[in-house]
Amino acid sequence: MTRTGRKSWRQWTPAVVAAGAVGAAALVAPFSANAAVDLPDKTAAEVLALVQEKDADAFSGTVEQSSNLGLPDLSALGAMSPGGGTTGGTTNDDGGEPSPASAAMGLITGSHTAQVFVNGPDQARLQVLDPLEERNVVRNGDDLWYYDSDENEAIHATLDDHEKPDGATSAPNDVAAHFLEKIDPSTEVTVGSDRMVAGRAVYDLVLTPRSTETLVGSVSIAVDGETGLALGVTVAAAGSTDPAYSSTFTEISYEEPSAELFAFTPPEGATVTEVDPGDHKAEHQREHADKEAAEKPTVVGEGWDAVVVVPAGQQEIPAELMQLSTAVDGGQLLSTALVNVLITDDGRILAGSVTVERLQAVASGQ
Repeated sequence: MTRTGRKSWRQWTPAVVAAGAVGAAALVAPFSANAAVDLPDKTAAEVLALVQEKDADAFSGTVEQSSNLGLPDLSALGAMSPGGGTTGGTTNDDGGEPSPASAAMGLITGSHTAQVFVNGPDQARLQVLDPLEERNVVRNGDDLWYYDSDENEAIHATLDDHEKPDGATSAPNDVAAHFLEKIDPSTEVTVGSDRMVAGRAVYDLVLTPRSTETLVGSVSIAVDGETGLALGVTVAAAGSTDPAYSSTFTEISYEEPSAELFAFTPPEGATVTEVDPGDHKAEHQREHADKEAAEKPTVVGEGWDAVVVVPAGQQEIPAELMQLSTAVDGGQLLSTALVNVLITDDGRILAGSVTVERLQAVASGQ
């Protein structure tokens, strides 16, 4: 069965991006126990250079995922959805079904296993394997597919040149890139003990914020000593040595994956939604015009202390997430081990890996 344009690009793209960016690279068990490893000594600058010069255009492997963010397991968000309104934004558009943002939160919490296949910048496949369910995101040149086995639904789009990502999803490597971008004078960068991850000898690159207002205590990045690919990321919250957020390969191969893995065909009986690129272009133009006219988010502070401030009415807040918030001075707080979000009484949203006191101070203009 094939349907055309049932869901707009705006509705389904966030779910695909969440599955790709969060599902593959989100959260994983600590690094496995290792035998003694002795790689050639490198300084922190030399390990950073190794990451930047990484030699791994093709690889595949298994990513084991888990988290300890202080949130409940949101994998079954459908049971939580009240379908009601929230402070500072709107919620579900589909009569009580989980929104894309809350579906993404389902991947951020709990434990997940993912298979990742990458062959250059134009071919990638992510399979998130949960009990009795499988979700696939497949990029093959201009074709992008998203498939949910539980619903037996597939969504297909043809990517325009301006929509094509610069690179393929690479699991922990993408998470590592996010934290490496934060390196500035507010970050101490050191090299810990060599270790083994997924059968590979790795350098342990450790980022430690010098800030006293961030929720992040340290970030440990396992860098393949030969290829420079980040094979694992573990983030500890301030004041704790236990991982709050981590992602690691348990198996990896640098052999080129079979081309058949990227030639996706929906299973028999699946409902297929075709997204019309022409409709998307028109929608993109409307969204661009709306964004130009709308008040833009601002960033207050730098580095680990940065706070993003979203004007009132510019961002949707899923009702499922608002149920997890608590009342604080000036609004409602959604708190995790690594990120705090403050929805103010006047509808603004402030978010950052900082303390609630930092958010409240920014909200009041201090």
